[in-house]
Amino acid sequence: MNNFKKIGLSALAGSLASVSAHAAEVSVSGSASITMDRPAKERATGNDFSMGDSLGFNMSGETDGGLGVAVYYEIDGGALDDYDMTLSGDWGSLKFNGSGSSSALGAIDDVTPNAYEEAWDIIDTDGTATSGSPTVIGGGGGANMFIYTSPDFGGATVTAAYQNDGGAAAVADSYHDFAIKVSPEALEGLTLGYGAGSVPVAGNDLEKDNSTMYVKYAVGGFTIGAQSSESDHDTASSSQESVAYGITYAVNDDFSVGYSYHELEFDAAATTLVDQESTGISASYTMGGMTLGGAINEVDAMDGTATNDFEGYEFNLSFAF
Repeated sequence: MNNFKKIGLSALAGSLASVSAHAAEVSVSGSASITMDRPAKERATGNDFSMGDSLGFNMSGETDGGLGVAVYYEIDGGALDDYDMTLSGDWGSLKFNGSGSSSALGAIDDVTPNAYEEAWDIIDTDGTATSGSPTVIGGGGGANMFIYTSPDFGGATVTAAYQNDGGAAAVADSYHDFAIKVSPEALEGLTLGYGAGSVPVAGNDLEKDNSTMYVKYAVGGFTIGAQSSESDHDTASSSQESVAYGITYAVNDDFSVGYSYHELEFDAAATTLVDQESTGISASYTMGGMTLGGAINEVDAMDGTATNDFEGYEFNLSFAF
């Protein structure tokens, strides 16, 4: 019996010696911030001021084979919010978004230049992004989505997203989209992009084919950009088109200002709907670890309703340590 114990202990010691310890880098990110926010002055209620309450936990390491592994968890408002895991190597990166994902197309729904937020952002009349905010043509989202990003190929990168149930329990088809970004090495400051995807419609077999293309150019202190998007819906009178423009100017290394415009046109067959127009003025100032930024945005005929005109603003003061 004693000899058997010795053999067992020796085997255990050998197996432990063969296991390599992989040290992971762990960090916690966050900032001290105060926000003054009035998402719709016409329906003003409550206190304008709030304090940031988000903490991000990052852990990363590398296996013996050179595979990079990173995981991220965010606690927001005292509860687990966004979280994801990323594998990376010479072949690019593959991210699995457990929560809080934005697809390849969704990430470029409006990339026209601004100094704080897009022209249609900030406005929120009832506290829900689905019914109280302007209409924007974008991509899918939701939990448990795979997102692949390729390496840089001479200034070009490709991103693709996949979600196996379309993001809604009532949708049987999977969701997938892609995006391409090109920054030609021969023409510094120019960026071109295109993205497309078929977005399932919850509760039935319909879908809408969304696509977007954009161009941005930076020269001196100016960055200008334009973007065109289209949503081709299976249901008549439900298709949409939009255009967006933006310009920013860096007064110096610390201070930038911007103007942006977004217009969305509904299918002409929907006679009761009019064009939704959004405009925004934004600014951002950084000094040391302090950043002050904000925007004043206005939306006319939100969601196509002529009487839905709203104006809102948001200003944020944050400190990084």
